[in-house]
Amino acid sequence: MTNRVRRGAAALATALFLTLPALAGCGNGAADAGTLTVWIMEGTNPDPGPFFEDVSREFAERTGAELDVQYVPWPDAHDKFTKAMAGGTTPDVAEIGSTWTSEFADAGALVGLGERSRDAGLDDDMVPALRTAGTYDGELYGIPWYAGVRALLYRRDVFDQHGLRAPADWDELRETAVALEEAEPDMLAFPVLGDSEYTLDAFVWGAGGNLATQSDGHWTATIDRPDAVRGVDFYTSLATEHGTSAKAATTWNEADLVAAITDGKVAMAVAGSWTPATILADNPELHGKLAAATIPGADGGISPSFLGGSHLGIFNTAPDQDLAWEFVELMTSEEYAAQWAEQSGYFAGRTSLVARTERDGGPLVAPFARQMIEAGRTVPTTPAYGEIQGKKVFAQMVQSILNGKQSVSEAAQAAADDMDRSFGN
Repeated sequence: MTNRVRRGAAALATALFLTLPALAGCGNGAADAGTLTVWIMEGTNPDPGPFFEDVSREFAERTGAELDVQYVPWPDAHDKFTKAMAGGTTPDVAEIGSTWTSEFADAGALVGLGERSRDAGLDDDMVPALRTAGTYDGELYGIPWYAGVRALLYRRDVFDQHGLRAPADWDELRETAVALEEAEPDMLAFPVLGDSEYTLDAFVWGAGGNLATQSDGHWTATIDRPDAVRGVDFYTSLATEHGTSAKAATTWNEADLVAAITDGKVAMAVAGSWTPATILADNPELHGKLAAATIPGADGGISPSFLGGSHLGIFNTAPDQDLAWEFVELMTSEEYAAQWAEQSGYFAGRTSLVARTERDGGPLVAPFARQMIEAGRTVPTTPAYGEIQGKKVFAQMVQSILNGKQSVSEAAQAAADDMDRSFGN
């Protein structure tokens, strides 16, 4: 982290501390050593109450301690954490978005868990990309809990009607999308989303490129390097040269895409593993008409895709870190990790459980599980990346290409320059 970023973070923390006296003492397990305060994000599991009632009973039997589970809406969570860290009112344990863990670790708010994890024998069964996202400066701060991944979702009935199959490489992806565009003019063959970094990432990585690279602890943008540019060019060219998308998709995010798939307007797209269940619940007529496949690599194989989810982290304000660790172990145990994954529609953070899902999950689940195990990847694990995402650097890049304002190389160079400013270069 650069001195400029550190000074800014310190100033923010000081300002927040001075303006948040009303939060003192809230949500801090220090008030009662027999109670563990836990923050869980609201909205992942449709009905988390029964699950945590069961967990609370088991935890009490094992430790004699009670759980105080507090639900935090995802949209409010980052600000709530930031204010709590500034005021010293963090919970004992919390669910932490996987792209936030390095930021909170850099701020000194989290307890290193590497030794505990090794002693518990958890290391070898963590989903690799989730472990990477939970590691900062060589130390593990976030224990993988659950995650989702993006793969290819398509209309099986439409493919069958036109004698098409899931593409095995980028040439086939382009040819299939063009064939669908001609055969199904009332559908979007392959939407190119202007506001979805994680869809773009798959093509950058699939071309052998990177968003940024680290050397001697310092990050540098690489989105303007030849391999990365090749991936950006392929993805955007599906819209600009081959007409598989539509002008409206220039501003679409992933929620817009899901709505369009649900309405029957999309033939093939990169979508999240959690979306098929939502789509089928909202449009039962699509039952039996959807299929999934891994995202094809440029020359075959699988293109990596972003794997995002949650870690469990222990905050340094926890008065009993051993007790907090017992909760983390319970939550990531085979029994409870599998239960949460099944109820929420995500995958557990344990490779063995994801492999079981790949084997037994069925045609709409198994390809996502394979994508997660074999080709899940995370974004750069640096606090500065949050600023890059906040500025929507990649959305601006893609939209400038789709709107014809910049060439691919010009837009990639502008994005790299913007990223490097955030990295302090």
